[in-house]
Amino acid sequence: MRKTKGKKRMMEFSGTEIISASIEDVWTYLMDVHKVAACDPGFQSLKEIEPEHWEILISARIGPMRTKISLDVTRPEKHKPDHMVVKVHTKTHGSTIEVVTDIHLITLEAKKTRMDWNAKAVVGGMLARVGTHIMNSTTEKLAAQFFTCLKEHLQSPDASPPTQAEHG
Repeated sequence: MRKTKGKKRMMEFSGTEIISASIEDVWTYLMDVHKVAACDPGFQSLKEIEPEHWEILISARIGPMRTKISLDVTRPEKHKPDHMVVKVHTKTHGSTIEVVTDIHLITLEAKKTRMDWNAKAVVGGMLARVGTHIMNSTTEKLAAQFFTCLKEHLQSPDASPPTQAEHG
């Protein structure tokens, strides 16, 4: 879904993922920003600014262009164990991108969870004028890679809840 708003373009992405893990295990994994960020294709580094606020550096390809992008990430809402909101803001190459992702978890069975997610993005600048079709295909590809990684980690036989000691 795309709508024009001045020189900005609104985009919306959504999906449903079925994860073979308990809702508690999925929630615990999602709360560990280090593990979640590591599933982000192009992830390079993460710096905690304050609780629930991070700077994440990724390397991304948008069409023929590869660039490093600094993401300002916050998690302003969380309702254990089934709902959270994640906000991302970035400025890159004369463009701005703001994304709000709403995540809902639903228990299907003891070890099966449904994740419904919806991301609303507002893109401004050069990408809004010429790149939204590129952004659509890139976003869909990156989301698929992210959820594949997330499921592999949560569904592996040696998957265990993250511990504080793992983060030093």
